[in-house]
Amino acid sequence: MTIAPFLNGGGRASDMIRARDWSDHVLGPPETWPDALCSALSLVVNSPESMILCWGPELTFFFNEAYFPLLGPRLDWAMGERFDRVWADGLEQAMPIIAAAYAGTSPRYVDVPWKLDTDRGAADTWWSFSYSRILDRDGAIAGLFIFTNETTSRVLSDAALKRSQAELTTALNDLRELNHTLEARVAERTAERNILAGILETTDATVNVLDLDYRWLALNGAGVTEFERVFGVRPRVGDNLLALIADQPEQMALVRSVWDRALAGEEFTAIEVFGDTGRGHARRAYEMKFNRLYDDAGNRIGAFQFVTDVTDRLRAEADLREAQDALRQAQKMEAMGQLTGGVAHDFNNLLTPILGSLDLLQRRAGLSPRELRLIDGALQSAERARTLVQRLLAFARRQPLQRGAVDLSVLIGGMADLIGSTIGPQTALTTMVSADLPPALADANQLEMAVLNLCVNARDAMPEGGRITIAADLPDAAEARDAGVSAGRYVRLSVIDTGTGMTADIAARAIEPFFSTKGIGKGTGLGLSMVHGLALQLGGTMAIVSAPGVGTRIDLWLPVSAAAVVENSGGEDADPLQFRGRALVVDDEPLVRMTTAVMLQNLGYDTVEVDSATEAERVLNTRRFDLVVTDHLMPGPSGAWLARMVRDRMPGVAVLIVSGYAEVDGLPADLPRLTKPFREAELARAIAALGG
Repeated sequence: MTIAPFLNGGGRASDMIRARDWSDHVLGPPETWPDALCSALSLVVNSPESMILCWGPELTFFFNEAYFPLLGPRLDWAMGERFDRVWADGLEQAMPIIAAAYAGTSPRYVDVPWKLDTDRGAADTWWSFSYSRILDRDGAIAGLFIFTNETTSRVLSDAALKRSQAELTTALNDLRELNHTLEARVAERTAERNILAGILETTDATVNVLDLDYRWLALNGAGVTEFERVFGVRPRVGDNLLALIADQPEQMALVRSVWDRALAGEEFTAIEVFGDTGRGHARRAYEMKFNRLYDDAGNRIGAFQFVTDVTDRLRAEADLREAQDALRQAQKMEAMGQLTGGVAHDFNNLLTPILGSLDLLQRRAGLSPRELRLIDGALQSAERARTLVQRLLAFARRQPLQRGAVDLSVLIGGMADLIGSTIGPQTALTTMVSADLPPALADANQLEMAVLNLCVNARDAMPEGGRITIAADLPDAAEARDAGVSAGRYVRLSVIDTGTGMTADIAARAIEPFFSTKGIGKGTGLGLSMVHGLALQLGGTMAIVSAPGVGTRIDLWLPVSAAAVVENSGGEDADPLQFRGRALVVDDEPLVRMTTAVMLQNLGYDTVEVDSATEAERVLNTRRFDLVVTDHLMPGPSGAWLARMVRDRMPGVAVLIVSGYAEVDGLPADLPRLTKPFREAELARAIAALGG
């Protein structure tokens, strides 16, 4: 079993987190960490850029492998420690920045000097960084996300360039003082150029000096090498720049546009991009700094240029922006998931007495046909509401799942008739299942609903008819890596159509809840978000491949089951004669408690109702019960706590938890449960499965 799978791919940083003993830490073990922390930490440890995450009021300090060199002697113990302990020697400078971040006014800091003890020892360093707040669903600050970039090399390089520029200017002025007469200038010019070239070679910068006719007065070795690499021509002092690249009109136009400004006397800094010049070179970006050049009389005689290749820097900045966008999207989806999950839980509590009461009324004798029609209509609406809530829970990844080994060949074959009748005669249906396909780890009922949903979407995307293909295969490891799933074995279940397809923008938004292109009243916008949430909850993922006019392919990546498929022997509804005895109903919602009690009474139980686990414990200590039916999340101790107490102290008493959604807080996976809302027959089947 993989520990903390959200850390997969994080290299040595993930190994350090897994290796630490978290049992006495304020955050507790990684398996209990909140989803927002797991998502943010997964992004940090998998990023090639230097990143930090500080979490909680204590600012627990996490970092990725790219950040290792910055820590110096702190590396072996810093992971998971408090920020103020790790950076005690820089805390005075850091605290105002952290305070600004907490206030939501943190700017981007560029080239900030900082004396730190890194892997190079104590040294003066410079940094560019930004602090971003991570907010929880209530808007409170959960932590800080910090992008760092050491700019020491560039700062020192810029300083060296400035010194070289000053030295060059001084040298040029000194050389001009040697030209006392017009007759001597021509003879002396060659010597002047040689001296100037010698000065230029003392700097590592790429330097060019041109006169007003675009002829080189001087250039250094770095300039020669870079010019030849980009343009394929080796320049020399005295050569005409424009003549050398006359056969490259696009490049010449770009070069001339910047040099015209420089030779006209404008001092400026520019970033220009030079593309492929016909020799297979990739596009490169260069930062160019220009200054004018004068003779002794103050006449402008040319300009000199310092050049720095900034391609890698710009790419890193673009990657950083993408990482920030990805984090914001993850935070948005997490917040929406928490919101919809909470709303769905509340709706389930509201629907339970509605659906249960309607079910009880329908069973009454003596109702008129009109009354039966009204009750049946209300039941249909309640069932539609239950389906909508299930989709919300699926998107939020909080729906209760009955995981098991599922034979996709059997599942797809068993659905073929239902899908065919649903999509209609205008749409052809094809199934393609690889031979010897291993079973998938899934919830068969939820997976059937997901496939049916995808087929309905595919049909709607083909208004003039077309073909839907349902395929299942076993992809290789390379395909799994490309899909972005965690390491492991997966089966791929695909629904492919020949419909109108989606643009990239629409495909990117398709999994957002309530996003729909079908128009008002033609869809809830929850279909794909439900399927996506189900795939993630099962430990896989969903991928969309689509293009306008080409069609759409939806792939569900599902983990391979380690267990074999268990044949379903069927079974009739529970025998009402088996329900006898006394049942304790525990729920803090009075209407849910009352409805559940009436259902149990109809099944044959005598019932007692209480509103908390604490009160249930007191009653259980004074009276004997055969069955306990309890809610999970209530004020005070939870239903899981009550179930464990009953199992430990009263082993003969059956326990069933009724839950609004699959809460993860302390609810063991093996604990029998029934999802709200439910009808009397569903309650009976759940109790029968307990053996009593």
